[in-house]
Amino acid sequence: MARGQTGSTAKRKSNDTGVNAASESGVTQDQLLSYYRDMLLIRRFEERAGQLYGMGLIGGFCHLYIGQEAIAVGVQSIKVAGDQVITGYRDHGHMLACGMDPKEVMAELTGRAGGSSKGKGGSMHMFSTEADFYGGHGIVGAQVSLGTGLALANKYKANGNVAFAYFGDGAANQGQVYESFNMAELWSLPVVYVIENNQYAMGTSIERASSETHLHKRGASFKIPGEEVDGMDVLAVREAAGRAAEHARTGKGPYILEMKTYRYRGHSMSDPAKYRTREEVDEVRKTRDPIDHLQELLEKKGWADEAALKAIDAEVKKIVADAAEFARTSPEPDPSELYTDVYLEAAQ
Repeated sequence: MARGQTGSTAKRKSNDTGVNAASESGVTQDQLLSYYRDMLLIRRFEERAGQLYGMGLIGGFCHLYIGQEAIAVGVQSIKVAGDQVITGYRDHGHMLACGMDPKEVMAELTGRAGGSSKGKGGSMHMFSTEADFYGGHGIVGAQVSLGTGLALANKYKANGNVAFAYFGDGAANQGQVYESFNMAELWSLPVVYVIENNQYAMGTSIERASSETHLHKRGASFKIPGEEVDGMDVLAVREAAGRAAEHARTGKGPYILEMKTYRYRGHSMSDPAKYRTREEVDEVRKTRDPIDHLQELLEKKGWADEAALKAIDAEVKKIVADAAEFARTSPEPDPSELYTDVYLEAAQ
């Protein structure tokens, strides 16, 4: 990929908010290239999903993850087999980071039978237990309680797994979040709460919505440790996620990670995002883009040149194009599917 294709030729500015910086020690060339490819896949996938929505091929709501790619990729890079992921409705990036097939994800967006949930979940309600992905959830904050339940099951089974429950700065004000915090700490449940703080929730700035804007401190009254992380730096995310997962996995209970990030698009495809300026968005793209940042690091280390990055971009674009074609041509679900997966049928 040529420099600037993700919207930035400017050097990344240092973060002056006290967010911890990433260490490059112990990270291999293959790992960095894998993170770069995974983030680029999410970016290109979401760009195409936006196009399909504009063409009327995706109905209902569609919340894009553009700008936040480093969080899903960084956290899920330290996930081990059996660890669960659960999130809200901005979920396509998490699915891809979990290893779900882009064709099945895109087909689910278009409501086709080839989708991961047979076309019945759509953008906001996809699942894949095979990938340990427990949804996309449309009710704000509901996934936090459900993720705490997954952690309770892990402790009950003594399986050594950790549940990663993602939610946004808007959901951080939901009452059920704090009920979950209390239960998780009281019972030392293996759960990592990942707050994707993109600054604007559904359309209201965090300064106008939260009396305490440092959301990682929200667990203090429950004695839950937390930290603030540069959510635009995949290595910073990876390091923090590793610490949090180790804390939870070794019986020390829950951990809160506040990922300071920024979404480039509106809350959903129907949101014109008039509550912020175009100049603000452009400044973040130019100075903090997670993909551009990793590209610069790869080039600085001599681990990838322009030709290699262009090859990765071409590979990713082909994957996304194939997924879009599959989503467009896959048949719609048979009407009989209306009556399946409604209730769990008891084994005979």
